[in-house]
Amino acid sequence: MFALTGPQWLDLVLAMSLLCWADCSPSQQDDMAPLEVQFRSLDFRNVLHWKHPNKAAKTLKYSVQYKIYGDKEWISSDHCQGIHKLECDLSQATSDPREWYYARVRSLSPAGVSSWVLSNRFYPQWETSFSPPQIKLTVTGQTITVQIRPPRTPLRGQKGRIRVTKLQKLTFRIYLMHDGVEEEVHETDSCSKELVIGSLRPKTTYCLQAQSVTPRSGRKSLRSSSTCVNTH
Repeated sequence: MFALTGPQWLDLVLAMSLLCWADCSPSQQDDMAPLEVQFRSLDFRNVLHWKHPNKAAKTLKYSVQYKIYGDKEWISSDHCQGIHKLECDLSQATSDPREWYYARVRSLSPAGVSSWVLSNRFYPQWETSFSPPQIKLTVTGQTITVQIRPPRTPLRGQKGRIRVTKLQKLTFRIYLMHDGVEEEVHETDSCSKELVIGSLRPKTTYCLQAQSVTPRSGRKSLRSSSTCVNTH
């Protein structure tokens, strides 16, 4: 028997702790870590995407966590724990468009877990893209009335899904075409629910397309498919 001095005792405790951590913790499988973790957002539907690691078994499962920038604690996404798919809808968790968010993903297999892979910092108000508005056309003589319906978010209020214009200022462009040639471009703000286009030629087919535009950045949605009507 021999007695350990104070420093020797601390060294022994530290060594045993490290051995226990190595034996008791899940093994890290960094070659199984997910790839290209990133947010994609359309109409404030904020979905985290990643890719399957190279040469990994297709039976890998994934777990997702998220947090607001500046918070210390990560929050596990309840519906994205032990999933096989390569995406996780975090729209509800990232519902404030003026906050910055992070998310992270790791893979799980019988051999162990990978390290966490972090997304870039995500700011919904700047990074979401928008769909074009829906339009409904009514013809009266040589006048077309365009009813404009902004795209909606996945978030729900008392009256159903919330319009994107509640969270982001948009303008809408209406393109008027005849014989496949663009004749006029009309622009209206997000408060206007309809646009009246008059003084058109009688008995003529007109086609219209709509587009959402973010005024500050100038970002544009794709144009909607054409909707055509005949004047009287």
